[in-house]
Amino acid sequence: MSSFACVIHPVSPKQDVARKYPLLAKILPTPLVHFFSRFWPPVYLSRITGVRSEATGKEIEGWLLACPLTAEQMMRSPHQTAYKKIIQTGGLAQELGADIMGLLAFTSVIGDGGVTVAQNLNIPVTTGRSLTIAAAVEGLEQAAQHQNIQPQTATVAIVGATGSIGLACAKLLAPTVAELLLVGRSDSHLAGAEAQIRESGARRVRSSTNIEAIREADMVLSTTNATRPIILPEHLKHGAAVCDVALPPDVSPRVTQERDDVLVIDGGVMDVPGEVDFHFNFGLAPGRAYACMAETMVLALEGRRESYSLGKQIQIERVREIAKLARKHGFRLNDIR
Repeated sequence: MSSFACVIHPVSPKQDVARKYPLLAKILPTPLVHFFSRFWPPVYLSRITGVRSEATGKEIEGWLLACPLTAEQMMRSPHQTAYKKIIQTGGLAQELGADIMGLLAFTSVIGDGGVTVAQNLNIPVTTGRSLTIAAAVEGLEQAAQHQNIQPQTATVAIVGATGSIGLACAKLLAPTVAELLLVGRSDSHLAGAEAQIRESGARRVRSSTNIEAIREADMVLSTTNATRPIILPEHLKHGAAVCDVALPPDVSPRVTQERDDVLVIDGGVMDVPGEVDFHFNFGLAPGRAYACMAETMVLALEGRRESYSLGKQIQIERVREIAKLARKHGFRLNDIR
């Protein structure tokens, strides 16, 4: 039987640690969780069962593992420190017999986007970003349809547009929307992104380093590496469709509380085929997984023991390919309603 491993880490320190160690989370204040995460070993969370392809009937199993570093420690620590912890977790995946390993959340974006990790392991590694990109674009289009927004006449904002996911999403959307608004932190990086988007067939492109610029957007796709929400209720246009792919989320909970005219969806969540049981609550409803996790499962179902989505540049051809394979095996976006 083909097998896989998915590596997660604490995103909301107290809440996530409590999923495995409730007493420890109750005792330790958040600063100490951040501190001690540097010294904890990789954690075996659970065995994943019941993933079955709709096309072939093939069933696979996997393991959910935790790299102990919190999101804050991932961002603050030297890359080599994060690499070491992730590679140690990969060593556990190898011992369990995984054929391929998927990196989730900040483990996939630190440093060179999984390249160094893959070079130090004997199993292939993927960040899952190709399927995340495909799911994000499809999710945004579905949300727009729900809000009666026509993409061909819409202004679409990409928050985090200079990152690998944001840039690839912008390239896919470029030929189909009226205008793209690229939002990022660096003018020079945004200029480079603008040039690439124009080559992808965009009708109109502009950029901004100010998050408030998205007030003009009918559709918003957000995928940053921020450790706390950056999109607030006052930032959004009336009736906007928003797809939040970031983990932790970019969109403040206040948006759904205060703006009933706005639709916000988690763009990176998919239904898993079969009777999947993760045997661990990582924050999603039963039977659902993040698209980055789903990519790892799709590759295992295909028997493709290869490092698929690595590095800072994601190939659009691979985005289209993995989306096709995911549909083949029965992975779908969950109903946004």
